[in-house]
Amino acid sequence: MASELITGIAELTTQAGDDSGSPANRVTGAALVVDDGRIAWIGDASAVPDADARTDVGGRAVLPGWVDTHTHLVFAGDRSAEFGARMAGERYSAGGIATTVAATREASEQQLVDNALRLRREALLQGTTFLETKTGYGLDLDTELRSARAAARVADVVTYLGAHTVPPGADRRNYLDLVTGAMLEAVGPYVSFIDVFCEEGAFTVDESREVLLAGRSAGLGLRVHGNQLGRSGGVALAVELGAASVDHCNHLDDSDLDALASSGTVATLLPACDLSTREPLAPARRLLDAGASIAIATNCNPGSSYTTSMSYCVATAVLQMRLGIAEAVWAATRGAALAIGVDGGTDAVGALRIGGAADFQVLNAPSVSHLAYRPGVPLTAAVWKGGTRVRASDGAIPRSVSGES
Repeated sequence: MASELITGIAELTTQAGDDSGSPANRVTGAALVVDDGRIAWIGDASAVPDADARTDVGGRAVLPGWVDTHTHLVFAGDRSAEFGARMAGERYSAGGIATTVAATREASEQQLVDNALRLRREALLQGTTFLETKTGYGLDLDTELRSARAAARVADVVTYLGAHTVPPGADRRNYLDLVTGAMLEAVGPYVSFIDVFCEEGAFTVDESREVLLAGRSAGLGLRVHGNQLGRSGGVALAVELGAASVDHCNHLDDSDLDALASSGTVATLLPACDLSTREPLAPARRLLDAGASIAIATNCNPGSSYTTSMSYCVATAVLQMRLGIAEAVWAATRGAALAIGVDGGTDAVGALRIGGAADFQVLNAPSVSHLAYRPGVPLTAAVWKGGTRVRASDGAIPRSVSGES
């Protein structure tokens, strides 16, 4: 693969520091070289090395690609009527999942793949270069297996969510035995994490613990949907078991904040979902001030958060959840990588470091501040994934090969 020099960078966000406040995270007057899918060099733009090709981004900001660690892309059907009812005053409940389950069971595996790929492509064009997705809309052995295979063809990381809810008509004990037994064994080759919806109307704390421990015994990492609709105990359980992340976190008291701050569990916040369900926004500011680690994700799904836009979530976190722009961008890149276990080693994402993945985006703006300063504006001008440019808007960022005049 030919090397490529990226110049003309007004502001380079590397996320190379130890936390969101590190001065090392954002530099000016810099350039970078991509070679063989990785970052080969970062340094002063006045002393750049030779490369096979050169791209001048014309005074734009460059930052890591978004890392979206919570999506539900494997589904069929539409729930816009449910959304309209919520906007008219009905409250969100876990039971709406059954609508998508019925449609997903009717879909072929290829139909599930095609829809998930459509959404993955949509996310990529908006700067998302690393993406997790889940099963959880099958809730029987055959459809969960088809969903896991489909997800593995689309996402970078797949999570098993057989414990999304108990399907209508199923015996609760028998379903838990299926989730922790034959279904878990069937999807095992395609998944890296196990998740559970620990919430009123879904699974109790004891049931959730049973699901997670079965997953751990099968060699899977742990994740939890918790404290979305109330203080469900999901946060405490995630910390107790050392889960990689607990997602939603809308309803927290001081004991939850303290538990998260003293643990390695990342609180993954889902701003678009909070707005769509009209639940209280997750207390992002309080979490950070308490010392907890946070990530931001879209929760893209057909029922409660039908968006693939990480930029929208970042803007919401700044404008309505009281995060600073650097804190929000960190949570959507490096913080998210921590939540999914891809912050270190040769497969690390969410930061621009020598030897790391060349996954980055260019904004039609001089600074990442414009992500919240100009909310709703599609600012992604170009995207590189694995060192290859996969999107550029309107030819605005030309590429030249060495020797061209």
